Amino acid sequence: GKQTVLCKDTPAFIANRVGIFALLKVLDLVQELGLTIEETDKLTGPVSGKPKTGTFRLCDLIGIDTALKVKQGLAANLPNDEAHDLFAASSVVEAIVEKGWFGDKTKQGFYKKTKERNAQGRPIILAMDLNKMDYRDKEPVKLASLGAVKLLDDLNDRLKALYAHEDKGGELIRKSSQALFAYVSNRIPEIADDLFQIDDALRAGFAWELGPFEQSDIIGVRKLYDDTVAAGHNVASWVKEMLDAGHDTFYKIEGGTRLYYDIPTKSYKVIPGTEKLIFLDYLRGTNVIWKNTGSSIFDLGDGVMGLEFQTKMNSIGGEVLEGVNTAISKAEEEGWKGLVIGNNGPNFSAGANLALMLGLAVEQEWEELDFAIRHFQNTVARIRYSGIPVAVAPHGLTLGGGCEMTMHGDISVAAAETYIGLVEVGVGLVPAGGGTKEFTVRFSDHLESGDVELNALQSRLLTIAQAKVATSGMEAKSLDILRATDIVSVNLNRRLKDAKTEVLRLFEEGYAEPARRTDIKVMGQTGLGMVYSGIYAMYAAGWVSEHDMKVAKKVAWIMCGGDLSGTPRVSEQYLLDLEREAFLSLLGEEKTLKRMEHTLKTGKPLRN
Repeated sequence: GKQTVLCKDTPAFIANRVGIFALLKVLDLVQELGLTIEETDKLTGPVSGKPKTGTFRLCDLIGIDTALKVKQGLAANLPNDEAHDLFAASSVVEAIVEKGWFGDKTKQGFYKKTKERNAQGRPIILAMDLNKMDYRDKEPVKLASLGAVKLLDDLNDRLKALYAHEDKGGELIRKSSQALFAYVSNRIPEIADDLFQIDDALRAGFAWELGPFEQSDIIGVRKLYDDTVAAGHNVASWVKEMLDAGHDTFYKIEGGTRLYYDIPTKSYKVIPGTEKLIFLDYLRGTNVIWKNTGSSIFDLGDGVMGLEFQTKMNSIGGEVLEGVNTAISKAEEEGWKGLVIGNNGPNFSAGANLALMLGLAVEQEWEELDFAIRHFQNTVARIRYSGIPVAVAPHGLTLGGGCEMTMHGDISVAAAETYIGLVEVGVGLVPAGGGTKEFTVRFSDHLESGDVELNALQSRLLTIAQAKVATSGMEAKSLDILRATDIVSVNLNRRLKDAKTEVLRLFEEGYAEPARRTDIKVMGQTGLGMVYSGIYAMYAAGWVSEHDMKVAKKVAWIMCGGDLSGTPRVSEQYLLDLEREAFLSLLGEEKTLKRMEHTLKTGKPLRN
């Protein structure tokens, strides 16, 4: 998504000014503390709310020579900056650029990709030994601080635990946090008038989950201030004035609205432009009307409910399905105007609980699996067939079951940066929560508009059979995952508000529950013959494995409506039954179980 941040016309503006300072400070501390580049990248990656590239991998990605030019520009243009010595000092960046190693663009930088392959067939990657300025095999990371936070899902908990840990990993987090805290405190009003603008710029520009001032709130502003002063850093005087006045945080929540500390007035104000936006974290203390261990229902105001998934990666299991059914039932029975399904986390949903399905399949609990799939299908169908309008607001990863829920909303309001698709084929299964059925419905509707039958069938079948994932909301429209009437919200933070607006529009227009479809045109035997021959040709050419072919034929069977003669019309329930039968049969295949197990262990698909 996109976001506008007001800044001053100063060297490197906000994100590069602060981001490069933070990067250089980490590089400086790494050698002081004796950390390897692998340890550093783990500490400065997702575990502390930063991108998975960490620090050194980020340098390789953007170009070490590019980072050096920004560093040199800061040194030349900021002679009076308190970090001038850090910008001007010779460092490992200069040393590695002198060797002509610029990162990804030269295939070697802090890491080097070799032509050799490991046992899994992947390229062997070497890591830089900063003391010898030469490459060595990558080393496993075994820091006590990382082990201590391994089971902590909440970023706030991880940050506090890392900051408090006594090993060198904790020392890196402490020292870098203190230096960053002091530096950003002195950048107001030089590079920005308000502290929230610095946080916005680092989140939008460097993909940090939390900006510097937000991180300080998590660690504790008073503690961080005392530690930073004790470490010899110069913190801006306004921070002490804020603390002396009894204000212990840079942000606070009041009445479901987030306020920031305004330095000139020494008071808290609403962040401009956010007055009508919806952030569920700000409503958590006052507006939750129902919850279980995996989901929460919110009052979003104006008679609209909101449903948030709260499982790991927002995977869809029994608790989430209970949440969906409860929200719709309460809305229908209590006179709510509609429901928004969405959240403010990193992802909408990574899909159904694959581990649960694998466990049941290994134990051959076929009746329980059949019940679970029926329950999932019925719950997804209820998103569309209820007495209230339901808007689904996907963003980030929206895979498998998350995609199926999105496709069944009365309206979908997707973030521009939405990675959405039906990926079940990648683990040897078919979409069975209504996804294959819905693609068939949309294929049928395109036929009615005069589309060429085989081309329309082939393109939609390949979207499922190749587990295509759209990398944006607009691409999702081109793949028919989102409809032409669905909305793409460019600003991620506006998505839930836009979804609520659409729910109210549908309500005001006199929303009525749509009729279940019984007029879906399928191609039957004619379509199967053409599609099967195409699938076999791909197998004969070596493009797909035998099991890939088997799974693809299952998808074709569903989308063609089985081996019916002529071009009959079928119901949604007929197609859902075909989905469920195909899903269960594939769960009985050893190769599918191996794919599922491999994906759960490695996060990557297995071709077998």
